[in-house]
This record gives sequence, C-alpha cells and structure tokens, in this order.
Amino acid sequence: MNRRLLLLVVPSLLCTPVFEANSTVFSLPPDALERAKVRLATNDPSLQSALDALIADADKALIAKPVSVTEKPKPGASGDKHDYFSTAPYFWPDPSKPNGLPYIRKDGQRNPESGNTYSDSPRLGRTSRNGFTLALAYHFTTNEAHAAHAAKLLRVFFLDPATRMNPNFNQAQAIPGVSTGRGTGMIESRSLASVADAVTLLRGSPHWNRGDDEAMTAWFNAFLDWALTSKNGRDERAAKNNHGTFYDAQVAHLALFCGRTNLAREIMSSATTNRLAAQIKPDGSQPLELARVDSFLYSRFNLLAMFDLATLGGHVNIDLWHYQTPEGAGLRKALDFLLPYVVQPDKPWPHERGKKQPRSLDARLLRQAFAVYGDSCYRDTLRTLPNGDTGRDALFFNSR
Repeated sequence: MNRRLLLLVVPSLLCTPVFEANSTVFSLPPDALERAKVRLATNDPSLQSALDALIADADKALIAKPVSVTEKPKPGASGDKHDYFSTAPYFWPDPSKPNGLPYIRKDGQRNPESGNTYSDSPRLGRTSRNGFTLALAYHFTTNEAHAAHAAKLLRVFFLDPATRMNPNFNQAQAIPGVSTGRGTGMIESRSLASVADAVTLLRGSPHWNRGDDEAMTAWFNAFLDWALTSKNGRDERAAKNNHGTFYDAQVAHLALFCGRTNLAREIMSSATTNRLAAQIKPDGSQPLELARVDSFLYSRFNLLAMFDLATLGGHVNIDLWHYQTPEGAGLRKALDFLLPYVVQPDKPWPHERGKKQPRSLDARLLRQAFAVYGDSCYRDTLRTLPNGDTGRDALFFNSR
C-alpha cells in the first residue's frame, strides 16, 4: 500500500486528536468526506488525479505568507485598522467634478481601486482560499505541515490581538463621497464559509487546539449576530437578487457551524419563496440577474449561491434540489436555461446589454447537477471544460 493510501486508511496511527468535535463540512453533502476516502481506496485514476491536484494546490499554499486587515495603509471611516474595509467595485470618480466626488456607478466596469492595497477584500480571499485548501489536504493526508500553516493563516487574520479582524463588515464596499460602507458589501464575506469549513477540518490536529477552536467559534457567533442585527446586514438580507441569496447561504452556513440549527433551518425553509420563487421564472430565467450588464455571469453567480443553499439544506433534511414552484420554476430549470449557451457557443445570447458575454459554467455546478439529477448532459458538458473531469471537486461528486 502506498504512503498516500496509508494516510487515508489509518490516520489514527499518525495523529492523535487533541479534542473530539463535530466534523461536518457544510459546503459538501453529508458524509461526502468519508465517501471520498472509500472511493479513493478503489484506486480510481480520476480520483487519484483529483487528490494530486488538491495536494499540489496545498503545497503552493504552504508558501503563502499570513496577511491581515491591519496591513492597509490607512483605516476606513471608523479609524480602526482592525475593521474590514473595501470600496465598491463598479463606482468611479465623476469626471465632471474637480475632486471626482461623489463617485458614480458604471455597472460591469470594475474599478481597479477596489482591489488595491487599501482594500481588505483580496486579503480575506487569499486567507479563506489558502486556509481551506490546506485544511482539506490535511484531512486526506494528515500532513501536519498543511495543518500548521492553515492554523497560522487563520490565527493571524482572525485571532491574534495585534492583527485580528473585527467581526463586522460595516465598512465594506464604501463609495467615496456617498457612504462609508453598504449592505451590498457583505457579499465579500461569502468566503467566510470556507474559513468555517477549514476550522472544522483542522480539528484533531495538534496545531489547532481547543482554545483556537473556541475563539474562532466565538468570532463567527459575533459576526453572525452582526449580520442579523446591523443595518448593513438587514439591508443585504432584504436584497432580492444574488446579494440576498448569498446572504442566506452564508448566514445559514455559519449558523450550522455555530450550532444554531433552528436559524439555519428557518432560512432554508423560507428560501423556497424568498429566493427560488422570487428569482426564477418557469423557463429558468433569472430576471434580476438578466438586468445586469454581465447578465450571463450574474445568472451563473446567483445559481452558485442557490446550489450552496441546496447543499446546506441536505444537512437539515430540506430538499431544495427538487423543489418546484406551482408554476414549475426550480434550480434545475435555472441551470438548464444557461446550459445551451455553453454547449453551443455560437448560439446568440438574447440578453446582451452592450457587452460581449463570456459564457462558461463552473465545473462544480455541473458536478453537483449530475450527482443530484443523474442527467448525462451535465457530465458531458463537464468533460468539455479544461480539467473538468479531474479537478479536485471530483473527490466529492462522481461524474462517472
């Protein structure tokens, strides 16, 4: 037996858990991690390729230096560098004003200022992405180097007193001359779900102890309370488009992580009317997303959030995958509305708004759809994507 499979089959020989805890990763279907290990033991070449891809990504993340919200050159309006800050991506200086203020909206045109060193968005994105990749690789290999670096990244960003982020998004997507932060900025915190999953995956490593876990759980509880009670959080919850969907997916995920299961169940139960019925038409179109300049991109983007909600629903016995409104609208219809324009690249997209629409579907959407609905059209489309059949998500969603 090779070393990698030995690590998968008998991890207890290599690592003694520091404490026992709930190990459910809510971004995946229930039991997905254990099923992946069973499938890996069959020596399926596609799964070995997926594991190799994951480990390669984790090895690259090992050289990522920890980052912090305190690195920005100056704080936002609060005066506290520990508060997250970013600027709205589609707002630009007004050329008719000497100082450019107030900024004006140009939908579909991203202002590079929103990703510069003053913005915490790239730093949060890197921390969540690298932390989750390292923690997931640790789960499959018990390589403590991966766990140690993941723990370091999370501690610097969220826990260490000198560098930690305060658990709020009050100053997210500020608009110069208009607002110091907006509810819509909360969409940038959607990657916190990956951080919660990383924490779960690190449980059992000697590099992540009970104190770390309790402090991180307290951070998430505080952020969750902020999302539920703050003006920005309430504004985002009231959004009718992808912002509202991502709000629900994120809050439900963190509620499950924090053990607030009734809150998560309430959100996913109401999603049938608040999100699916309100946003998807019987033909599968999403009118609020089609109104955007990047209409195909935003239709796909909102569908990612809806699929996240459906996955979360599986953890509390709520089936959003097969839910249909009385008129016949549902998740599968929404995916099928987009699919022909990917399968047939020359097929005219009837919702062009002065901008050429790049058309693609995330491999994860197609993998999940094939796993749930079993229709070969999703698998066949997946195989047309670069590395579509061997990406690391192949560990959890069988496309064979």
